[in-house]
Amino acid sequence: MPKNNISDAAEYIADKPPEEIVPTAEGNANLVFLDSSTPKVRSIVRVVVITLLILFVAGFISGILTSLTYLFFLIVLSIFFAYLIEPLVRMIRRPFENMTYDKYMPRPLAIATAYLLVFSTLGITIALLTPIVVEQANEFSTSLPGYAKSIQARFKDISTRYQRYQIPEAVQEQINVKASGIVGSIGSEVGDFLISSLYFLPWLILVPILAFFFLKDANLFRVSLLRVFPSGDWRTRIESIIHDVNMTLAAYVRAQLISCVLIGTLCTIAFYVLGVNYALLLGVVAGIFEFIPLIGPVTIALIVIIVASLESTSEAIYVAIFLGILRILQDYVFYPRIVREGIHLHPLAIILSVLAGEQVAGIPGVFLSIPVVALLTVVYKHILEHSGSKGIVANILAPKENSEEAQLSEK
Repeated sequence: MPKNNISDAAEYIADKPPEEIVPTAEGNANLVFLDSSTPKVRSIVRVVVITLLILFVAGFISGILTSLTYLFFLIVLSIFFAYLIEPLVRMIRRPFENMTYDKYMPRPLAIATAYLLVFSTLGITIALLTPIVVEQANEFSTSLPGYAKSIQARFKDISTRYQRYQIPEAVQEQINVKASGIVGSIGSEVGDFLISSLYFLPWLILVPILAFFFLKDANLFRVSLLRVFPSGDWRTRIESIIHDVNMTLAAYVRAQLISCVLIGTLCTIAFYVLGVNYALLLGVVAGIFEFIPLIGPVTIALIVIIVASLESTSEAIYVAIFLGILRILQDYVFYPRIVREGIHLHPLAIILSVLAGEQVAGIPGVFLSIPVVALLTVVYKHILEHSGSKGIVANILAPKENSEEAQLSEK
C-alpha cells in the first residue's frame, strides 16, 4: 500500500469508534469504507436516490402527458384564453367595486359581459375582413397552377445554367429531383395541416366553455391547491410560487396576443406598400403564425418571399429586408417592452425549448415550450432562493449543516 494511503487509513482508524473496526484472522483491521453511517456515503446515497426518484416521476408524468397530449393542450389553451379575458373582467367589475355595488355585478355576470364584448368585436372584425381574405384566398388557389409553371420555368433556367457551367448530368438530376421533392413536400404539408386543423374545430366551443369555469372558480382552485400543503412556511412559499407563475403566464399570453396583432397589422401595411399580391391574406397569416414561437415567423417569411419572388426579384429582396428589420425590432425592441417583468429567456434557451417541445409533443409542444420553460425557471428561482447561498446541490448533500447555517444567519 502506498505511503499516502497508509497514513490516510491510520487517520481513518483513529477517527472511527472500535465497533466499526472489524478484526480478521490475521489480526489486521478490515476497514469499513462504505459504512452508511459516514456523512459522505450518506450524501452520495441521498443524491442517487433523489436522482432516481426524479427520473422515475418525470418519466411517469411524461408518459401520461404524451398519451393525453391533445387533452392537455386543450386545457392549456383554455387557461391562455382565460388570461386574455381576465383584465377585461376586472375592468368591468372595478366601477361597481369602487361604489361598493359589486353585488350587482357578480363575477359570472362580468365574465359573460366580457365574452359578449369580445365575441361581438371578433365577429364584426371577421365580417369586415372575411370577404377580402376569402377573395384573395380564392385568387391564390386559382393562381397556384401558374405559380407551379413559373417555378418549373425557373428550374429549367437553372438547368440551362448548369449546362453552361458544365455541371455533370447526374448532379443536375439530383438537384432537380431534390427541388421538385421540396416543392411537393411543401404542398403536401400544407394540405395535411389544413386537414388536421379540422380536428380542432370543436375546440372553438370547448375552449371558451372551459375558460369560463377557470375564470369563475380561479380563487377556489388556488385555495384547493394551497390546502394540499401544510400550513405555515410551506404554504406561504407555495402561494408565492403560484403568484409568480400567474404573473408569468399572464405576461406571456398577453404579450403574444399584442405581438400577433402588431405583426399582422405591420405586415399587412408593408405588403400593400411593397405591392405584394394577397397582402391582406398574408398579413393575417403572419399575425396568426406569430403565436408559434420561432417556427411561425420563419415559415411565413419563406412563404411571403416565395410569393414575392414569383412576381419580381427586386420585390422579394425588399420583402426580405423588411421582414429582417421587423424581426430585429420585434425581438429586441417591441417584445421586451410588451413582456416587461414577465419572461426573460436567453435566445438559446428559446431555440432549444422549441426544438425539444416539437420532439416531445409535435405542434402542441411548440406552442407550450416557452411557457413551460418559463414556469420551470420561476420554480427554480424560488427553490434557489430557499436553498440559500450554497445552492440546491449543497442542500441535498448536507441538508442538516445548511439548515443550521440558515438558522444562525437568521439569528
